[in-house]
Amino acid sequence: MIDNPVPWPDGKKVAVAITFDVDVDSILHTDHGDRAHRKVATHSMLRYDRIAVKRICDMYRRFGIRQTFFVPAWCMEQHPDIVETILQDGHEIAHHGYIHESPNAQESREDERYWLEKGIEIIEQMTGAKPRGWRAPLYHFSEFSADLLIDAGFLYDASLMGDDVPYVIKTGNGEMIELPSHWGMDDWNHYAHISDMGSEVPTKAPDDAMRVFMSEFEAHRKYGGLWVAVWHPTVSGRLARCDRISQMIEDMMETGDAWFATMEEIALHIAKCRADGSFTPRVENLPYLTEPLPASVMTPNPS
Repeated sequence: MIDNPVPWPDGKKVAVAITFDVDVDSILHTDHGDRAHRKVATHSMLRYDRIAVKRICDMYRRFGIRQTFFVPAWCMEQHPDIVETILQDGHEIAHHGYIHESPNAQESREDERYWLEKGIEIIEQMTGAKPRGWRAPLYHFSEFSADLLIDAGFLYDASLMGDDVPYVIKTGNGEMIELPSHWGMDDWNHYAHISDMGSEVPTKAPDDAMRVFMSEFEAHRKYGGLWVAVWHPTVSGRLARCDRISQMIEDMMETGDAWFATMEEIALHIAKCRADGSFTPRVENLPYLTEPLPASVMTPNPS
């Protein structure tokens, strides 16, 4: 069912990336502005990231795996202890905006560039290296995002949903690797009952959510795909859910078919395969559109 499966390292059948978006309370400020300080209960819930990130990293250490955390740079400034926890075991920190601002809501290309470059500067200062990857906050990739990322030298993006395996996104400025996922792999849809964030998902047992995630794993394992979870510490890092993730990792490892890797490692593997000819990814030109469709297309025929 996948026309172009990836030859994963060591004969593995599926690449596994459990990515966490560590938004802490940034989304409270972008959503509620000058009233954010009054949302104390929601603020406390979002700051649960401080508990959950340590729990998640402890879990990874037990299994001997390294993974990727997408962190808004403002959150890194506010919570340097979270940064230290992530880095101490060699996990990757990737770019996730400055304060979780939406790229496609910016007034101009230059505004989007400003926040991108501000985030790069802070990440480099706090980690000692420029970020290699980016995920648009809320997946809000704009018509300018690809060009800006390519100009800034990013290796990969993780915002789009256009395939089941890595592919290449290309503009007039160059190209980069896309490591896709999709909304079904986002824990927000399964768990997030947060009224201040406009999300009131009914309470779900971890096993119910895991049936979705594991069905995706089995399909990607069967056909040679890329399995990328898009999770949040304040959501999936809760005790029962994280305990179930631990069981998930055990189950995946027992198959012998899963390659656990950071997003950077996956992107570098794709670049290596392109170079040696063992994998030729599909190329997709961006942006799809540079302006709205003509009004005539959207107007009913009066006849």
